[in-house]
Amino acid sequence: MSNYVGQIESLLLVAGKPLSFTVLAKLLACSTDEIQEEARELQKRFNEGDSGIHVMVNDGKVQFITNPDHKKLIAEFIKDETTGELTKPSIETLTIIAYRQPVTKQELEQIRGINCSLILRNLLIRGLIEAHEARGGLAVTYSVTMDFLRFLGVNAVSELPEFERLHNHENLKQALAAASEQPAV
Repeated sequence: MSNYVGQIESLLLVAGKPLSFTVLAKLLACSTDEIQEEARELQKRFNEGDSGIHVMVNDGKVQFITNPDHKKLIAEFIKDETTGELTKPSIETLTIIAYRQPVTKQELEQIRGINCSLILRNLLIRGLIEAHEARGGLAVTYSVTMDFLRFLGVNAVSELPEFERLHNHENLKQALAAASEQPAV
């Protein structure tokens, strides 16, 4: 295995979506043939045995997925996660998105100080936020949905309480500026 395998794993984990061989090759300064070979190696490593993570390669893209043998367990988990009340961390994340949108996962994590992947997934499944591709297909920005606004009884985020003050809060601007200066992990 080459040095690219670990880097590809990291990128797939952070992206949380399929990444094309072309995008990966560009990021790693190598050929798409090398990426394709590395993807096959990842499939051999993850798709054999009882690993909970599998690697899916389709149409020139690669993605981490859950083991299909665990689909009943995953379905039950998702059902439990998406039918109950919102957790405090979910409400906090949703509030940040509403007041700061569009916002990236990295910006959310800089503000909250924790990994937001699971929270974002749950909010997406519930239809409270939506994801938008940006910056060459890697960064995704999040914003609230019309359903969220309708639920709150407002027509736009600008109608939220103290929107202007919180949307333009200086401490948040400084935190986000600091986040943009740090290299992505």
